[in-house]
Amino acid sequence: MTAHATPHMKTVLLTGATGFVGRQIHRALRDAGFGVRAVVRTGGSDRLSAPAVGIIETPDLFAHDAAWWQSACDGVDVVIHAAWYVTPGRYLTAPENLDCLAGSLALARGAAAAGVGHVIGIGTCFEYALPNDRLTVDAPLGPTTLYATAKLALYQTLAAYFQETATGFSWARLFYLYGEGEHPSRLVPYVRQRVSDGDVAQLSAGTQLRDFLDVAQAGAMIARVATTGQLGAINICSGAPITVRQLAERTADAFGRRDLLEFGTAPLRANDPAAVVGVCNLAPLQNQGWGLVT
Repeated sequence: MTAHATPHMKTVLLTGATGFVGRQIHRALRDAGFGVRAVVRTGGSDRLSAPAVGIIETPDLFAHDAAWWQSACDGVDVVIHAAWYVTPGRYLTAPENLDCLAGSLALARGAAAAGVGHVIGIGTCFEYALPNDRLTVDAPLGPTTLYATAKLALYQTLAAYFQETATGFSWARLFYLYGEGEHPSRLVPYVRQRVSDGDVAQLSAGTQLRDFLDVAQAGAMIARVATTGQLGAINICSGAPITVRQLAERTADAFGRRDLLEFGTAPLRANDPAAVVGVCNLAPLQNQGWGLVT
């Protein structure tokens, strides 16, 4: 799985490279001409989605200090920090968010000390005050979970920290993603599995307005940030509003079984916002002389 970097290849250190989003970032970076140094959980390198120019295994990447990260970032041009605690059903309120916050600060200090030119952090649309059907990057902020609060704290701290260094900083806020590797309990895989088996899918009324994006597109958009060097907060979103009901119907239509959808038979999740729709501010690609994403 490990390959050798060529002299002209820019190197990205990628954390979370085996995760739902990280696997897509890795593929997109490879397609853009980057070499990837992947930081993965011990024994997890067989889950990488693309070749790597280096693999660093660790039982807990959030347990390391800045000196460890400085060594890991030696010779790296860009860091993309996609790792976080995301266990379904737990991550929104889990105390592990505090470990992720502390460990991410150590990573940032190590990257700056190693002379990394660009650090890209991964945030969430839940940093914003919701509901809102037109979330620009300067929309009011107002997280309501520990997960989103920790993400926002990291963004605000690193934005101030990197201002005093030679390292550029970007913050990619993810909206509602679906696609390859998605947890089976989430909307699209749940509907697909139920209707493909000929079973009824019990759903809420589905009136919630959302901004859905295929995770592969999200990965390509984050790789574009590494290519263009765009700094600041960036919404990784489609910008196209759609209701949960409409997405469920489109998913069922692939099987010709919209009749198996039962709307209003499942309760809404507590505190589920009525609208979460972003405005994408991703910069267009320009020829940087290397690694152009098409």
